[in-house]
Amino acid sequence: MKLQDTVNAFKAHQKKMHAYNHAMGLLNYDAATAMPPGASSTLGDTLAVLSGEIYRLTVNDDYRDMLLQLNEKKEELDFQTRREAEELLEEMQKMEKVPKEAVMEEQAAQNAANHYWEIAKNSNDFSVFAPHLAKMIEIRKQYARYIDPEKDPYDVLLNEFEKGMTQEQMDPFFADLREKLVPLIKAVGEAHQSDTSFLHGSFPIEKQKELSAYAMDVMGIDKNRCILRETEHPFTTEFSKNDVRITTKYLEADLTSNLYSVIHESGHAMYELCIDDSLLHSALGEGASTAIHESQSRLWENNIGRSLPFCRLIFPKVRELFPQQMDGVCAEDFFLAVNQAQPSLIRTEADELTYALHVLVRYEIEKKIFHDEISVEELPAEWNRLYKEYLGIDVPDDTRGVLQDAHWAGGAFGYFPSYALGTAYSAQIMAALRKAVDVDLCCEKGDFAPVRQWLTEKIYRHGRLLTADELIKGTCGEAFDPSYYTDYLTEKFTKLYRL
Repeated sequence: MKLQDTVNAFKAHQKKMHAYNHAMGLLNYDAATAMPPGASSTLGDTLAVLSGEIYRLTVNDDYRDMLLQLNEKKEELDFQTRREAEELLEEMQKMEKVPKEAVMEEQAAQNAANHYWEIAKNSNDFSVFAPHLAKMIEIRKQYARYIDPEKDPYDVLLNEFEKGMTQEQMDPFFADLREKLVPLIKAVGEAHQSDTSFLHGSFPIEKQKELSAYAMDVMGIDKNRCILRETEHPFTTEFSKNDVRITTKYLEADLTSNLYSVIHESGHAMYELCIDDSLLHSALGEGASTAIHESQSRLWENNIGRSLPFCRLIFPKVRELFPQQMDGVCAEDFFLAVNQAQPSLIRTEADELTYALHVLVRYEIEKKIFHDEISVEELPAEWNRLYKEYLGIDVPDDTRGVLQDAHWAGGAFGYFPSYALGTAYSAQIMAALRKAVDVDLCCEKGDFAPVRQWLTEKIYRHGRLLTADELIKGTCGEAFDPSYYTDYLTEKFTKLYRL
């Protein structure tokens, strides 16, 4: 077969795989936002069949030969096709180590675990979820053994979400964060706290929905290609750059929970919406890595969204929608309130300063899980112990403790560290962005086109064409440096609390 014929067949194969993944993604999205609870087992059967078909498309002799031919002649290929061939050969070689039956079993187990996690969370009953969590843990341990039986299983899983990430790298990263942030958190905790009472009360859901729509409009989200729905645990899912879906959870008593959730998820959506058209249906038509993706949601949520200029921009709308609750409150009061730093129970609602410690708790527990140092039954107690040790707070129940995140139900062990890494990336990227764009002026004008254009040029448009390391160096002019993150937090909260 001529090289161009192979390339054409390869592109068609990617498009077919994208279609199957699209179908599975739609079913999972529907399960989280609309599906009646009784349909869970039927959905599990369907997802298992579809995952088997995707496996068949990924692991077969013709596809292997196609990928090998393309990689042997990769110097003759354009850059995008070469990168697609490299990435998909690596993924195929990894996938063929895992039996098809194991892939199908995991998909069905994930569906059941997600179903029972939600029941357990809403009823504050960990025992409902425990057997399904135990099964997911064993499945992921077996997966790690399939991929590399000689390697630390947790390192195998870390690499799934951030290529090259290991405990050897993350241990000193988290140790440095803990060393620098714990004293700062203590000093902030002893300082005068701003009034936040006006952020809690009764905020009608319909008015909050108006605020959500406004926030998306301010950021410049294209609502022809992105919609917002409700779910138990907010997330973003993307089927292509023309179909991105974000979710939130409305709490009538808490205004900012939804507001900053929507800004966060819109940051994820912005990335996907701005990927280059040439990557449509390509295996590289998605974010470069989980940490790079998280850098964009955190950049919009915190570096921009919690800045004083941004608070001045959105506060008139907040006051318009909630005049009684905001009576006597000004934009500066709102800014101080949304930046209050105080240890809390829920990771997704944590302030910037304490957020990394929430991730550290999960990282420490996951290491113990995959080194067989803790049983499933011991997880709630260990969770509560670490929250007391790292954040100084008592966990009142499992709903606000070990059951708060959906990730383990989906088998996403090794995912959490990318949250902290991505947040650290965001500080370094923001420093580079400010050198090129007057972000405060964008807030003043309510026009973020210059910000979107710069981020698109540097990060968004590339999808997975470039690695995380290449994107950081190309965007910031230097390799990743976590000191940007700790320096940013130290400067911001020292000033806020007049330490």
